[in-house]
Amino acid sequence: MEELPSLPVLIFDGDCGFCTASVNWLLTHLPHEFRAIPFQWYPYGEHGLTDEDVAAKVWFVDASGDPLGGHLAVGALLSAQPGGWKLLSYLIRIPPTRWLAALGYWFVARNRYRLPGGTPACAVPR
Repeated sequence: MEELPSLPVLIFDGDCGFCTASVNWLLTHLPHEFRAIPFQWYPYGEHGLTDEDVAAKVWFVDASGDPLGGHLAVGALLSAQPGGWKLLSYLIRIPPTRWLAALGYWFVARNRYRLPGGTPACAVPR
């Protein structure tokens, strides 16, 4: 069995140029460290995630080991950051702004192949 990397970890689609560029931006701009690992290199099944789960959205796993996906993953990642990042995290995770964040995440995920850095390989299966 493969050993899990230290947590927290952001699991993303390493074959998607838009996703990779977005994660690189987060790694550059967020002050508190986290691991970012493409799902293609991560034993995501250890957290109960399926191939469909990891192909559809980003996942964040903290020390609890419980995965959060999509906008909630982004919110959890930002909650460990100081200042304005923490406020943004709060807005992502509470109603009614949580609903807007979910809708925005869904739209971006469905159209990531059309966004800067995206390619046809970035398309999420419908």
